[in-house]
Amino acid sequence: MTPLSAQVLFEITARTLSVCFAALAISLVIGLPIGIAVGRRRFAGRGAFVSVINSGMGAPPVVVGLIVALLLWRSGPLGDWGWMYSIWAMVLAQIVIALPLIIGITLAAVGALDEDWELQVQTLGVPRRWRLWLLLRQIRLGLLAAVIAALGGILSEVGAVMMVGGNLEGETRVLTTAILMYTQMGDFGSALGLAVVLLGLMLLLAGMLTAVQQSGRS
Repeated sequence: MTPLSAQVLFEITARTLSVCFAALAISLVIGLPIGIAVGRRRFAGRGAFVSVINSGMGAPPVVVGLIVALLLWRSGPLGDWGWMYSIWAMVLAQIVIALPLIIGITLAAVGALDEDWELQVQTLGVPRRWRLWLLLRQIRLGLLAAVIAALGGILSEVGAVMMVGGNLEGETRVLTTAILMYTQMGDFGSALGLAVVLLGLMLLLAGMLTAVQQSGRS
């Protein structure tokens, strides 16, 4: 194993961020409409759906990794995709982790609005095409909380990504799996260096989102 260099550190960090932001973006595109729709409407089976989402928010990452691995394995239903031990498998696992957080926190934020919010908007004569934008502005702090929770969950995750992506040098190695590998090798200096980078990224991203959150409150 070659020693950890600045180039390798940059490569692992860039791969970590690309996987996390790809998973976060896809989770937002899918999760926000679902969270808003479920939060605004009452329908048969809504309670069961919310219970499933709440359970998913606390699902063990290793269980998520196992489920995704079974789906992507050669004999699995998605085996023809050839995603196992690839970046896309890692993105898929992180989407499964982040999606319940996005949906759950979004529908909670929508549910916290006044019950007659829709009626108030209609009374004020707000056009239908602007109501969604107004709703997003009303729940923006909840949306930021969802982004912070989802990003924190997938950025620090190791079990699921290790199970479906492995730890292939130059291909699927990310910060968390690299920290685990160097620790198992007894190379604590490299592991600590990677840990500092990971903590720094989490603090930086959380700080940026918190700043936006505080500005929204003001």
